[in-house]
Amino acid sequence: MAVSKLTIILSLFTLLSTLLQAKSAPLIKQVKVQDQDTQPFVGVNIGTDVSNLVSPSALVSFLQVQKITHIRLYDANPDLLKALAHTKIRVIISVPNNQLLAIGSSNTTAAAWIGRNVVAFYPETLITAVSVGDEVLTTVPSSAPILLPAIESLYSALVAANLHTQIKISTPHAASIILDPFPPSQAFFNQSLSSVIVPLLQFLSKTGSPLMMNLYPYYVFMQNKGVVPLDNSLFKPLTPSKEMVDPNTLLHYTNVLDAMIDAAYSSMKNLNFTDVVVMVTESGWPSKGDSKEPYATIDNADTYNSNLIKHVLDRSGTPLHPEITSSVYIYELLNEDLRSPPVSEANWGLFYGNSTPVYLLHVSGSGTFLANDTTNQTYCVVMDGVDSKTLQAALDWACGPGRANCSEIQPGENCYQPNNVRSHATYAFDSYYQKEGRVAGSCDFKGVAMITTSDPSHGNCIFPGSKKATNTTRQVVNSTDINGAESRVRFVTFWSWRISAINKWWLLFLVLAFNILLLW
Repeated sequence: MAVSKLTIILSLFTLLSTLLQAKSAPLIKQVKVQDQDTQPFVGVNIGTDVSNLVSPSALVSFLQVQKITHIRLYDANPDLLKALAHTKIRVIISVPNNQLLAIGSSNTTAAAWIGRNVVAFYPETLITAVSVGDEVLTTVPSSAPILLPAIESLYSALVAANLHTQIKISTPHAASIILDPFPPSQAFFNQSLSSVIVPLLQFLSKTGSPLMMNLYPYYVFMQNKGVVPLDNSLFKPLTPSKEMVDPNTLLHYTNVLDAMIDAAYSSMKNLNFTDVVVMVTESGWPSKGDSKEPYATIDNADTYNSNLIKHVLDRSGTPLHPEITSSVYIYELLNEDLRSPPVSEANWGLFYGNSTPVYLLHVSGSGTFLANDTTNQTYCVVMDGVDSKTLQAALDWACGPGRANCSEIQPGENCYQPNNVRSHATYAFDSYYQKEGRVAGSCDFKGVAMITTSDPSHGNCIFPGSKKATNTTRQVVNSTDINGAESRVRFVTFWSWRISAINKWWLLFLVLAFNILLLW
């Protein structure tokens, strides 16, 4: 009996001790949150061939407002890197092609480059990678022999600075280095590049760096019209009969980008590399083109980039690798209006150089990437530098066939003053834009209008889309959100109280049982 009593007491004591310890620890272990850099993300490329480019500090402020957390630069601009310090924006910096020879020929030069452009700013500025050159194998093939030596020299400099585990090194490639890309299972690297590709993949595998690829379904579509449907290129929903099927794997492809990514994976597998991840360093769609580029439109650019963002943030991977979702950098943040023809070259941006959106992305529900969304209030206004004759024609169309409500710009009404064609056209354009539901293409008027997030209302002249006219509605929506949040808090609190109460009853029971046994 004594042994049995002692055993029971010890068992109860152990259980009591366990519960007391558990009281100070979570009942349910938290799910480990993956490091942000390993989660798939959408970033943007920032080119600088822009007239009147804003200052680095203003650009960084704009990125923060737009909730853009990953960017890629085509150089290592010190002023911009300094402005990025102490922000949460992660940046890939680049070695321009014209610096490859010097860096690849001298370890000292490579070390100086890392010291000047990485060590001087990290970790205050979150540099995540160095991209060495850009499409070197296809645009400057004469530099191909020096590409890997340049990469290795820079990596050695990172090792010396003890930054090689935090900052990756790779080089972006054009899609054309892969031959026979569809079906993806048959794709392979251009064999004439094997002397560079194979040791490069060995380096990427050894250092855990990504294979950087610039992938443009736009060019695939333009070069294969009649073979590749537009809907496949734009991520539009497809019926099973329109999906592309790889006859070797029987995998179904609903969009061109996934097929291009899997072609890269198959090409690496053919060379026995299966541990290198693909990162898409450029992808996008132009919003304007010349007569030979009829598919470079605002509607197509909006559709492609909106669907691309959703696709990445859905984390659905590719048919070949559903477990791996490639991160993508959209080309590009700003329209580079100083770029040489064709017209599309200057029209890949999500925003104009003055920071107003070229079009409104439809990315609601896809995380917090970009404030440039249909969830924000936007307006359609006249662009700068448009002549009065062209504006008058657009105004006449908006108030006539366009059926915009132009009553407020009639004599004696609130928006009649200032009485000039620019002011009246701005009101009419916004009236039409709001009437059409702010859909892509409804703010163009043959290229004389643009979308802005700045309310053009003035004095008693309240524009159709003004927040001043919708303040009551917005308050109701916000109160609904607050009520929903309060409900969630109440549920969590109630559940925590239930768990806490159950613990208290168990503890009370065990204490009483322990005392009874001691008296037994």
